[in-house]
Order: sequence, then C-alpha cells, then structure tokens
Amino acid sequence: MASRRRQCSSSVVGVAVAVVAVLSSVLCTSGHPVPGGHGGFVAPLQPHFYDHACPQMQAIVGGIVAKAHAADPRMAASLLRMHFHDCFVQGCDASVLLDADGSGRFVTEKRSNPNKDSLRGFEVIDEIKAALEHACPRTVSCADIVAVAARDSVVLTGGPGWEVPLGRRDSLTASLSGSNNLIPAPNDSLPTIIGKFANQGLDIVDLVALSGGHTIGDSRCVSFRQRLYGQNNNGQVDRTLNPAYAAELRGRCPRSGGDQNLFALDPVTQFRFDNSYYHNILAMNGLLSSDEILLTQGRETMEFVHRFAANQGLFFEQFAKSMVKMGNISPLTGHAGEIRMNCRRVNHF
Repeated sequence: MASRRRQCSSSVVGVAVAVVAVLSSVLCTSGHPVPGGHGGFVAPLQPHFYDHACPQMQAIVGGIVAKAHAADPRMAASLLRMHFHDCFVQGCDASVLLDADGSGRFVTEKRSNPNKDSLRGFEVIDEIKAALEHACPRTVSCADIVAVAARDSVVLTGGPGWEVPLGRRDSLTASLSGSNNLIPAPNDSLPTIIGKFANQGLDIVDLVALSGGHTIGDSRCVSFRQRLYGQNNNGQVDRTLNPAYAAELRGRCPRSGGDQNLFALDPVTQFRFDNSYYHNILAMNGLLSSDEILLTQGRETMEFVHRFAANQGLFFEQFAKSMVKMGNISPLTGHAGEIRMNCRRVNHF
C-alpha cells in the first residue's frame, strides 16, 4: 500500500508544484469555532488537518485540477462555482455532488434551477476522489476536495491563493428546495441577494468580493435575456446596459431560442482572474442583472465596486478572506456526516 501511495503522489506533484508554491506563504485567517447549521457550534476547521493522515492530499488535488484546466480553460470557473453552490445549501458539505438516493429520501440538487444544464466539473471531483481513495482510503472528504479545487482554480487563472481550512465531512442528504431558494439568482433584486448572503453570515463586502468570481466563466443566454428584450419581452433594453454591448449580445442571444448559448461573464479577460469584472460594471457592461445592480441599486455595494476596480490587490485580499469565510458556512465536523468513498452517493447506498 505504501508504494502505491508514493506512486500516486509522485504522478501529480510536478503538475501541482506551481499552485503549492504560490500558497506556501499564505496565512490561514480561520481559527475560531464557527456557527453550525447542524446544531450549535462546530469544531474549527484548520489547514493542516490532513498533514499526517494524507500528506499528499494538496498535491493530488492540485495536479488533477491543473490537468483539467489545461484541457478545458472553462473548468476553473466551473469548480469555483461548484464550491459556491455547495456552501449556500446546507453548508459546505458536498451535498451538491449527490445523485438521487435510490431510497427516495432526497432529490439531487443537480436538478435545481441554478444547477440544471449549467453546473459542471463533477467528473474532475470524481477523478480526485478516486486518486485520494487509492492513496488515503476513507480519509479525505468530498467537501474538502471541492473547497481545495476551488482555491486551486483561482490560483491557476492568476488569482490570489489562500490556505483552505480543512476537516469538513460529507452530508448524508441533499436539498433540491434549498438549492432552488437559497442560491442567488441572476434576476434577483439587490435586497434579495443581500438577504441570501446575510442568511449565510456573509456581509456586503463579501457579496461584492465574491461576485468578482465572475471575472472568469460564462453565462447562458437564458440568464440575461430579459435585459436585452425587457421583462415582458417588449423589446426594451435594460437602461443600465450599454446599448452597444446589448446590440452585440443580441447577435447570439435571440428573443427566443438559444437558451444554452454561452457568453463570457468578462469578455475582456475571460480566462484570467483579475479585477476587470468591476471595470466592466462601471462601463455598464455587466452581463447579468445581478452584476450591474451592485453599481446601480446600492450605495455600499457601489462603493466597493469602485474600490475593487481601482485596486486589484485590495480585491484579491478581500476575495481570499471572503472565500475562507464562505468555506466556513455550517461545516459538518467530528462525528457528523461521513467520509464518502464515492462523492456521488452516501456510503450505505
């Protein structure tokens, strides 16, 4: 077993070394118990959780994420989004990965409106989990894999690094209704989005900073069509959308059809993690309504849009802090939940 573990680890260390080097000097900002949605306070997560039980964990995750990113530059944004969609439903517990339970106890979150036909990257998590089960059986949770993969995806695209507090365990259930109702939607009003973040213990600065994750990735035509043709399909372009940009978007996002056509959330630097997302908003080139309203509907959010547009270093620093904070939403620890052997199903199924 030891020789097999060394072989598994050595095959990915070289690919992941750049990611690990960037992160080696980053200090963890979490060290206190956090409120738990599964009953009172939970044990604190900490970045060295696997140092003895599975020391090659970070290298294995980093190597497979780097390989996936090299094969598909969209994958970085997909893995970052997966972490977000996981944490906002039941906490950061890998519930988003579960397929339907054959016993009928729950319905997969993959069928929810925010996830159906858009959430992707499950096969990357599967590959990481298989490698970790080979190297360190029944040790690393799927929830921790998702958290580390999201961090590595940001680093690989030029964004900030941070040490990920670890020690999450995996849920035994999923929540379709939670996924439908708790994840902010592209057409939500600003008060609604602020409320959804506040419900998770995240404040205004977290909201604006985490929205900056849209500096990479794509959105579907169906998610912003109403900005091009009006809420009632009356042909009126959203007044907060640059008319020239709207005309360009209409070329591939028709009044009907083309729902799945993809558009870069940040067409300036689509695959690079930077602060151009905020410059786009200031130019009225925010693709989603939920992007542009950060400038047009709230004084506090507008202030942070201006700050992050003016100072990329400030954005990077706050994004890393807010990601650690988001990753601390109601984790399962101790004897709660389980360590899944397959991320798509609970162990007894």
